[in-house]
Amino acid sequence: MTINLNELKARIAAADVYALAKRTPCQLAPKLSQEYGRNIWLKREDLQDVFSFKIRGAANRISSLTDAERAAGVCAASAGNHAQGMAAAAAYYNTKAVIFMPVTTPMIKVNAVAAAGAETRLVGDSYDDACAAAIEFAKESGAVFIHPFDELDVIAGQGTVGKEILEQMPRTPAAIYVCTGGGGLVSGVGTWVKAVSPSTKIIAVEPIGATTLKTSLEAGKPIPLNHVDGFADGVAVRLVGTNTLEIAKSVVDECVTVTNDEICAAVKDVFEATRTVVEPAGALALAGLIKQVREGTAPDGDCVVTISGANVNFDRIGHIVERAELGAGEEMMFAATIPEQAGAFLNFVRALGQRAVTEFNYRFAENDDDAHVLVGVKIRQSAERGDIIASMAEQNISVVDLSDDRLAKRHLRHMVGGRASKDIDEVLYRFEFPERPGALTDFLVNLDARWNISLFHYRNHGHSTGNVLCGFQIPKGDLAQLEESLAKTGYPMTCESDNIAYAYFLKA
Repeated sequence: MTINLNELKARIAAADVYALAKRTPCQLAPKLSQEYGRNIWLKREDLQDVFSFKIRGAANRISSLTDAERAAGVCAASAGNHAQGMAAAAAYYNTKAVIFMPVTTPMIKVNAVAAAGAETRLVGDSYDDACAAAIEFAKESGAVFIHPFDELDVIAGQGTVGKEILEQMPRTPAAIYVCTGGGGLVSGVGTWVKAVSPSTKIIAVEPIGATTLKTSLEAGKPIPLNHVDGFADGVAVRLVGTNTLEIAKSVVDECVTVTNDEICAAVKDVFEATRTVVEPAGALALAGLIKQVREGTAPDGDCVVTISGANVNFDRIGHIVERAELGAGEEMMFAATIPEQAGAFLNFVRALGQRAVTEFNYRFAENDDDAHVLVGVKIRQSAERGDIIASMAEQNISVVDLSDDRLAKRHLRHMVGGRASKDIDEVLYRFEFPERPGALTDFLVNLDARWNISLFHYRNHGHSTGNVLCGFQIPKGDLAQLEESLAKTGYPMTCESDNIAYAYFLKA
C-alpha cells in the first residue's frame, strides 16, 4: 500500500478537532533544560479534557461520518484513552457509542467512559480480545468500527499535534520525540513536520518490552510481538498498524527504546516540571530524550517531547515512585556478604559512609558462616555504584549490584522469611497473568496438585498484568513433568532458578 503524504498533510490541515480538542501549550521546562544542556519543550496533551491526545483522532473521525453512519452508531476497542476520546466525541455528535474494553481495564477508566455516555462491554484479557469482539459487533449491528490508530482520519486528527508544535515553537526544533504504540501519533506528527520542517528529526520512543514499531520497521512489514509488556498500557500494542507503518517508513528518523524504570524516572521529571502525575505512556517520549542525552546521541538544539496523557490509576503511583530513582540512576540496590559474627554489621555500616540508606533487608540464618543483606542506597549518578563496590571491597565485603535485576526489584525487596529445605530440590519461576478477578485463582487451580509450592510472592501494581514469583519442590528431579504442568496455566513464564538474587537470599 502506498499512502500519499501530501494528501495526508491536507487532511491534517482540514482536520475538524477543535470543537472538542484544545490547542495545548508547548511549554519550556527550565529545570530539565538546564540539567540536560538543551531547551526541552513539553507538548502538554495531558491537558485535554479527556487527559489524552486521543480526543483529536476520535473527534476528526466521527465528525466525518454521514448522517446514516451516525444513526447506526459507532464502536471501538480500547483499554482507556481512545475509549474516552470516542465516548466524548460520540456524545458531542449525538451518536451512540459502544466501547469494548478488556476485563483487565481499571474501573476508573471504565467508569470515565460510561460517564461520558458510551456503553461499555468488558471482553477478554487483552486489547486483541476486545478488538475482535468490537469488529464482530460492527458486522452484526451495522455500527461503524473506528480503529484507535490505523485509520487515515484518526491519524490526521493526531497530526494536528505536530502542526501546533511548529506553530508554537519560537525556533525550528531539532527533534520531536513521540511516544509510540500503534503509531497513530508518530505517523501523524511526522507527516506534518517532515513536510513543513524536513530538518526536524522525528524520533519514536517505545518501551523495551513493546517495540512493535521498531520490530516492524526492521522487518519491513507489520510483525506481531510474541509478548507485550503492559506496564505502559497506553502504548502496549502487539501489532503496529498497516497504514501507520507505511507512513513511519517515510517520516520516522529513529526509534529509541527505554526501560520501565527509565519511564518511571521520566514520570517523576514531568511531575517536578509541571506538578502533574502523568501515566507511564505520557512520560515515554521524555524518557527517550533523556536516554539519548546521557548516551550522547541526542541532537543539539530545541527538543520537543509529547506528554501524551495523564490517565494514571492512583494505585499505580506507589509502584512508579518506587522504581523512579532506580530509573534515574539515583538509587543502587545490591547484595552484600558479611561474616555472621559480632561487629560485622557495624563494620558494614561504616563502609557505607554517609550515604543515605533507602532500605535494608537482613534475616539471621542459623548455622551459616556468612550473612547476606539486601541494601538500597541513594546515589547522585550511576558511576557512583563503582565507588560503593570499591569501598566495600576495602573492608573485605563482597558486593553484587542488583540495580538492574528484575527479580530483586519486583519481588525480593518485598519478601521476608527463610530458605527452603536443603534436602529437596527447588526451582523458581516468574509468571505474568492478566490482572482481572479470578486470574490468580485460575493460575493456582490449573497447577497440578502434586507439586508442592515452596515460595509464592505476588503484588498488585494497579496495571493490566500481574506478576507472580513461585517456587516448586521437585523431590524426584522431574523438571520436565513440572514444566509440562506449568504450561497448562497458559501464562507466560520465565525460569529464575539461576538468578543471582535468588541464590543470595532464597535458595537452600
